[in-house]
Amino acid sequence: MKALALLAITIALSWGAMVSGTVYDKANLKPIENAIVITNGKEYRTDTNGSFTVHSATIIGIRAIGYDRKFYKTGGKMYLNRFIPKAIYLSSFGATSSKIMGNAKQLIKTTQINALVIDVKMDRGQIAFRTQNAVANKIGAQEVILFKDIKKFVADLHNEGIYTIARIVSFKDTPFVTAFPQYGVKTTDGSLFKDKEGLYWIDASHTQPRDYIISIAIDAAAAGFDEVQFDYVRFPDRKGIKFSVENNQANRVKAISGFLEAARTRLTPYNVFISADIFGYVGWHDADIEIGQRVDALAPYVDYLSPMLYPSGFNAGIPGFPDPVKANYEIVKHTLDKALTKSGNSSLCYRPWLQAFKDYAFDRRVYGEQEIRDQIRASEDFGSCGWILWNPRNVYTGAGLIHLNKAPTPKIVEKNCDKLAV
Repeated sequence: MKALALLAITIALSWGAMVSGTVYDKANLKPIENAIVITNGKEYRTDTNGSFTVHSATIIGIRAIGYDRKFYKTGGKMYLNRFIPKAIYLSSFGATSSKIMGNAKQLIKTTQINALVIDVKMDRGQIAFRTQNAVANKIGAQEVILFKDIKKFVADLHNEGIYTIARIVSFKDTPFVTAFPQYGVKTTDGSLFKDKEGLYWIDASHTQPRDYIISIAIDAAAAGFDEVQFDYVRFPDRKGIKFSVENNQANRVKAISGFLEAARTRLTPYNVFISADIFGYVGWHDADIEIGQRVDALAPYVDYLSPMLYPSGFNAGIPGFPDPVKANYEIVKHTLDKALTKSGNSSLCYRPWLQAFKDYAFDRRVYGEQEIRDQIRASEDFGSCGWILWNPRNVYTGAGLIHLNKAPTPKIVEKNCDKLAV
């Protein structure tokens, strides 16, 4: 018995003291089940009573789906505020333009908008803030530095109560592939593949480039962004291309889910929310539509999935609605419903992209009050954790938005998210 007691003491000393806590909803003081607990660089979950016990740490990070994130210096009672991001997208150029950012902040003051998605790694591979990443400097990805002090930029937004999402364009990266052509997507004749914009893509089946992409995400998390969003986290949607492995669904899905798994692991110490953008039609298919995206395979490694539900992008419509720009509510609602049945998690684990730009594929209609409102209503009827408006020109008005003095209490659909992360 003495030997067993000595062994127990030895183990306790080697692991350190234990810290317990309970996470509560600050509004109703109910415990939050399945909240994410970050300590010593590892991720844990609260039980059905909102409680956890972990080895001691100087800082404990807490976050939960449909809530904000906090850091605590000890255990005990912890509280999270319910939070549903309602965002607009800004490019790096837009975010550093006093006129465009001024308009965005005015919308935040006067409407239900409370969050910004901001490019930090752009569509052409440029990184918009100064990073110490040696590869970024070597390949010319630091030629355009728009954010002179990214930490101050994020802190200033936080001081105004704005939730910040860092958009990371992942596998579309011309500077990286130009410098390291061995990691680029190839055509069947072995030459480097170029998309319709003339841009190169990283072959996601290679594991070596992951570190470069994830390191930029880590820099964004360290700068204070609340969420890191991976866009272009897929293979190109093009025939006649080849990868370092056989071009089949199993290999494609393994590559994309493997990247997100690695990203989640590396980002764990920062207690940052993680999201991934996916094609809208992914929700309608059991297969990966040849780009490596399947909701059931990706959901375990992110906090939020963000399907791009622009009606103009649904070239074939959906069953029963062949003209998508005349069915804005149905496109959003039915696609989210389909995706949810395939992922098996919670509606709160989704935050869709919605169209706020002029139609280019059907009747060229301007997306105004009714079109935007119908999409938002569909997202909220579904029970998603907010939504994001996309306009590539960063031109937004109050059309379709609810003003603050008329805004209802956000609708929260409480469902179990225990399948969301592993």
